[in-house]
Amino acid sequence: MPPNPLLQPIVALVLWSLIMWLWMYVTRIPAIAAMNLKLDPNVPPKDLMAQLPARVRWKADNYNHLMEQPTLFYATAFVCALADPGNSTALAAAWTYVGLRVAHSLWQALVNNIPVRFGLFMLSSLALIVLLVQATKAVF
Repeated sequence: MPPNPLLQPIVALVLWSLIMWLWMYVTRIPAIAAMNLKLDPNVPPKDLMAQLPARVRWKADNYNHLMEQPTLFYATAFVCALADPGNSTALAAAWTYVGLRVAHSLWQALVNNIPVRFGLFMLSSLALIVLLVQATKAVF
């Protein structure tokens, strides 16, 4: 039996999250070294990282964002995958969510114009709501 197609966007977003994690460290470590920033355990991490250039912090900020709302996506997509595996609306909503989160990540990491970033976030939230409606219909 082939794997449920609803698992693909889940794996894709995990993969994207790890790409952002790698990008965060590929930019953060050289910036820390260039600034000779002392990593002092007595200084709150937020205060230490605030010293880094904004373009470096944006990647970490986005990685943190990928650990927030997407947790709801993972749970909801898994519910759809288990309860209604052939739901094409859920599959389209899941891929839409992933695509918009990737666009949000790239925008935040490279440009970080907040109104556009917020628009991408809102659109991805709407895709998540569509996915939630599908999950709700499947289990109630």
